[in-house]
Amino acid sequence: MELLYYLLLILFILFILKVFSQTNKKNLPPSPFALPILGHIHLFKKPLNRRLQTLSNRYGPILFLQFGSRPVLVISSSSLVEECFTKNDLIFANRPSSIAGDHLTYNYTIFVWSPYGYHWRNMRRIATIEIFSAKSLHMSAKIHKEEICHLVSSLFRGSTVGSQHFNLKFMFSQLIFNLMMRLVAGKRCFEESMDLDEQKRLHILLKEIFFPGVIFELGDFLPILRKIGLYTDQEKCQIMHARRDLFLQNLINEFRRKQIDSSPATIAEDKKIKTTIIEVLLSIQEAEPEQYSDDFIKGIIMTMFVAGTDTSSLTLEWAMSLLLNHPDVLQKACLEINHNVQGRLLEDYDLPKLPYLHCIINETLRLYPAAPLLIPHLSSEECTVGGYNIPRGTILYANIGAIHRDPELWTDPDKFMPERFEGDQTEREMGFKFMPFGVGRRMCPGANLAQRVVALALGTLIQCFEWERVGQDQVEMHETNTGVTIPKANPLVAMCKPYPSMVETISQLSSVN
Repeated sequence: MELLYYLLLILFILFILKVFSQTNKKNLPPSPFALPILGHIHLFKKPLNRRLQTLSNRYGPILFLQFGSRPVLVISSSSLVEECFTKNDLIFANRPSSIAGDHLTYNYTIFVWSPYGYHWRNMRRIATIEIFSAKSLHMSAKIHKEEICHLVSSLFRGSTVGSQHFNLKFMFSQLIFNLMMRLVAGKRCFEESMDLDEQKRLHILLKEIFFPGVIFELGDFLPILRKIGLYTDQEKCQIMHARRDLFLQNLINEFRRKQIDSSPATIAEDKKIKTTIIEVLLSIQEAEPEQYSDDFIKGIIMTMFVAGTDTSSLTLEWAMSLLLNHPDVLQKACLEINHNVQGRLLEDYDLPKLPYLHCIINETLRLYPAAPLLIPHLSSEECTVGGYNIPRGTILYANIGAIHRDPELWTDPDKFMPERFEGDQTEREMGFKFMPFGVGRRMCPGANLAQRVVALALGTLIQCFEWERVGQDQVEMHETNTGVTIPKANPLVAMCKPYPSMVETISQLSSVN
């Protein structure tokens, strides 16, 4: 019997050694304790970026997890991001599949989720040349200004009735939706003729249709839940896709009806001057209808609404929240604008003369990037990161929110200090320590548009109004996580009154609008 015990002990030791040798042979990054089958799925909690940062603080800047059936790599250091998106950029150029992707991306043909290849490069070319080029941004400058003037007029009218409290979250969201709709289809979402209840109902509808949502859910990591009927979120995705598709198709059909009803002379003139993104895309479709279907057009438009509206409005809300909590910074920005712009409203061409305003925006994006976890990438083959072997088919999460607050990269990383961006360093020159719009070949192509709109809107609000908090308490800066983006837990509400020197200028805007 004693011999049997020794034999079992030897077999157990050999088994442990075998498992240990296999693990070492794989040379995977550090990993917490994993449950059978589930892996680390019990760690998949919201807000995911904060949860992953806590794990990285414990196990190191490179972390290997197993979410159910899917391997996941988490990186939270600038050097590892550089390695992934320079040496291994092509390997990590793809996107993982998901339930949301299956139902919301026109079979993975939209720009954000398309696999790397000819189709993606073609979309990137169209986005770069036709939509986000310097020429296109210059042509759309008038729309930017007009919509910001609408916002200024609304605030001015409200401020004249007394101590008016403004829901800036709602107003910023309206601004960006109106701006985006005009760029895409040449019309506004929210008209002055709508009463407040109508505006709120429309806002809820638009948010439901174009809310960024979640990228992964439990059903993506545990497919068995879908097979046995315990996971039904795919039905929600199907419903959302049907609503999005109908909305976008109606926009396209509306332009086609206009073309049918227009005279030949008008059509010829419209072909020379294309004022909306739909017109540009329909002209591309007309040249090659087999390659550029309606789904292709809807995919590009949908990406602009989903990726462009929530992110820009949230950045404005976070920036104003920070300024209300730091009146000295707000005053310094106001002095810079007044020194460079006198007797008129801020214009697009004034922005290069306002470096401190850009510092404020950069510092806002550092502390509160709209998407603190980059949209996940997928390794197309086995590679090496940080000296570890990364298997093919691994989902990559780059936690830029953690990098933006890394004490080894930033002095007082949790402090709002726009001055840290002063000097000649551009965002690109800062390398892999500051990446609010992503990095590598799949970084956001609309970064210039977003930065220009946010800068013009924020600068105009600083120029026109004296801002105050509601009450004596600081604006709370708590986050909530409902998907890709990180909004404030509570909407920003603030008070404002026009500067006496700006009353006449704003009054003229109000009479026009």
